[in-house]
Amino acid sequence: MASYLKVYHGAISKTECEEILGKKGKDGAYLIRNSETIAGAMCLCVYKEKIVYTYRIHQSHNGNYTLQTSSGVEEKFFKTLEELIRHYKRRRQGLAQHLRHGIKRKTQLQLPAPCDTDDVPDYENVESDYVVVLPS
Repeated sequence: MASYLKVYHGAISKTECEEILGKKGKDGAYLIRNSETIAGAMCLCVYKEKIVYTYRIHQSHNGNYTLQTSSGVEEKFFKTLEELIRHYKRRRQGLAQHLRHGIKRKTQLQLPAPCDTDDVPDYENVESDYVVVLPS
């Protein structure tokens, strides 16, 4: 069965993403796009005070979704992207800004198929510039 998510924008660039969120200009505006650097990964992009914060979304071998976290931060897993979004709409869940305004794509795109367990990269050894901020 095909899976769709209105805020999934597919293979847009980081620059295109920043333009879309900047046009909205509201703190908490967000969308999901494909990662440009890791095949099969996606990015949750959130706007706050004219800055776009990017959080990489990975899919585990059993199909659950998680945001890449800093070393020592417990990962949270979600069965669907909808559950992940619902969780991060709540305040103080580790994002720079909680999700508030989903930016819908004009035409829906099918979400990528779940990863085959043989194709899952070793994320523990991937360097990243992405940081999840812990609530204080």
